[in-house]
Amino acid sequence: MDKNNRTRVMDESDVHGAVARMAREIVDFNDGTDDLVLMGIQRRGTQIAALLVSEIERTEGVSLEAGFVDITLYRDDLMVVGPRPIVGESKLPSRGIDGQKVVLVDDVLHTGRTIRAALNELTDWGRPKFIHLCVLVDRGGRELPIQPDIIGQSVELLETQSVEVHVPEIDGALGVEIVTVNSEAI
Repeated sequence: MDKNNRTRVMDESDVHGAVARMAREIVDFNDGTDDLVLMGIQRRGTQIAALLVSEIERTEGVSLEAGFVDITLYRDDLMVVGPRPIVGESKLPSRGIDGQKVVLVDDVLHTGRTIRAALNELTDWGRPKFIHLCVLVDRGGRELPIQPDIIGQSVELLETQSVEVHVPEIDGALGVEIVTVNSEAI
């Protein structure tokens, strides 16, 4: 028996449409593509960043560098994760991030704690010209004063709801669902 109710809020076409719009906004926001670097947050932010890079390269006729960060060791709840957290790979672009226009990309923005951790990691690596935040889904509920510059879609959720972003590389499909825990089935 399924304990959760799922509602698709973005299908593959919707995600591609949001990515196309977000890519245009990134280029406009950064006055072009000079010194532009996209950094995805592991896991699904990396795949969203790759979609954005592909779209910008296609529409602007340029080649962009991208990287990704794994924020595991920068989490403020590392003790909750356990004594041996699984640490993933982080990768800087070949030219680094010093003096670059960095766009930090994540799949879902909620409390802001993941973004804080990513910012801490990025600034340990260098000093970008600036960092903008781009998220596919903003679900609200901030615990820290962090706001996105570019948003694919905003959703308002109840306490019993969460957002799941699906990407082909991990989930076999592209889309966004709202999941509601059915407390009666638990």
